[in-house]
This record gives sequence, C-alpha cells and structure tokens, in this order.
Amino acid sequence: MSKNLPTTTPSPVPLELVERRIYPIRGQKVMLDADLAELYQVLTKNLNLAVRRNIDRFPPDFMFQLTQEETEALRLQFATSNAGRGGRRYLPYAFTEHGVAMLSSVLSSKRAVQMNIVIIRAFIKLREVVTSSKELAHRFEQVETKLQRHGAAIGVLVDEIKKLKQPIASPKRRIGFMAED
Repeated sequence: MSKNLPTTTPSPVPLELVERRIYPIRGQKVMLDADLAELYQVLTKNLNLAVRRNIDRFPPDFMFQLTQEETEALRLQFATSNAGRGGRRYLPYAFTEHGVAMLSSVLSSKRAVQMNIVIIRAFIKLREVVTSSKELAHRFEQVETKLQRHGAAIGVLVDEIKKLKQPIASPKRRIGFMAED
C-alpha cells in the first residue's frame, strides 16, 4: 500500500523577491518586520503583536529591534517612507533566519507556512552563495600569492640579465713609456 506524499505547491512568490529583502545588519542576514508582514499578507502591527504575545519564542539571536541610526541608514539606502510623512512610529524589528522559522509557529496561517518555506530556501541559497564566494576568494588569494612570488623571481632575473649586458670594466693598460723615479 503506497502512501500519497504531498506534492509541492508552487511558490506564492518568486525566490528572488525574497532574496532582495534579506539585509545584512549587525553582521547577520535578517528580514524586516514590514517585509515579512507583506509576504505573509498581514499588517505589520498584527505581525508585531503576535510576536509580542509570544516574546519568549524570540530571544535576541532570533529577533532584535533596529536602532535609530540603522533605521535611517536603511531609509537612505532603500528609500523607505519618512516617519514625518505617515511612516512608522516605532523602530522596525529584524528577524534572523531562526526568527523567521519561529514566526511560522506564531502565525499559524497556511500562507505563513508556505512563505516560511520560500524564505528559508532563500536564506539557504544566500548561505551557499556566501560559501562559494569565500572559496573563490581563498583561491584568488592563493593565485595572488603565487603571482607575487613569480613577480619577485622575474625581477631578480631581469636584474641579472641587465648585469650581463653591461660591459665588463677591466683596468685599462697605460700606453707608452713608463719612467722610473
């Protein structure tokens, strides 16, 4: 008797759309509460309310609130709305990969589960890209080291060739009669 395995449903949003919403903040890859709320199709205030009601599930390595400086830097970088013109009144929350995974248990809708799968895949893909770029950087560093060693050896060879091209300066014999004193 064979069990019917669940078929994979098509992704609600393209993976690339999620990848563009992962930002490096404080040395971590995070997603902002407003972006997550949009992806989960809930209001940001409702997402944050659900998080506050389950705050014990979100330790500091899962979620943190941005500082005013970080918020301003993001506003300048991504041209988000101004607080003075109907924008946010509170500083946004940033969720790490583990925090996003925990969100699916707090937001128990079908959409939250589907989006969570897409978001976790985006984090995994990003980690793979970072790993491969670190490997490439290491290989580039090795090639650079070899080139520096070869460059030094070539410099020594060029100097030696230049010395060979120069005529040997032998003491000149004086021509003529030498008188003794």
